Amino acid sequence: MQLFEERKVRTVWDTNTEEWYFSVVDVVAVLTDSIDHQTARKYWNKLKQRLKEEGNETVTNCHQFKMRAADGKMRLTDVADTEQVLRLIQSIPSPKAEPFKQWSGFRVKEYKQYKGLHKENLRDNMTNLELALNMLAETATTELSKQENPRNFRESAKVAQKVVA
Repeated sequence: MQLFEERKVRTVWDTNTEEWYFSVVDVVAVLTDSIDHQTARKYWNKLKQRLKEEGNETVTNCHQFKMRAADGKMRLTDVADTEQVLRLIQSIPSPKAEPFKQWSGFRVKEYKQYKGLHKENLRDNMTNLELALNMLAETATTELSKQENPRNFRESAKVAQKVVA
């Protein structure tokens, strides 16, 4: 479970594929600013239907993992890997799209590179531990930046140095 702007986003690391997977309904809830889980689920079902009709591979390749639901039970949940989340973000008009991309570790430059590269090249051959530590450092830097509100590059660099120290 991770937080984006105080909204829960269920995630899971799949050791077999060495990929992060995000709960699609949680991503949809963030992007559509849904007031509850049911609204986001209905939006996703309608979007999924539309994308299937268009032949979109995001839905065709959608996996399911068991994740803890709001009632505390483990339930099969539609999940998307990082590439699929980027495609999903493109399918949902939202002012939160760009902040969500940044939060989830995406950069537009990386996405453009990703189209022509294998995931191993994109990750620069990082180990699982390095990936986890990198994500933790990025999250800590983001949270500290929200608190300190740097106005320029120099102030942002100082914030990043505090995280490292």
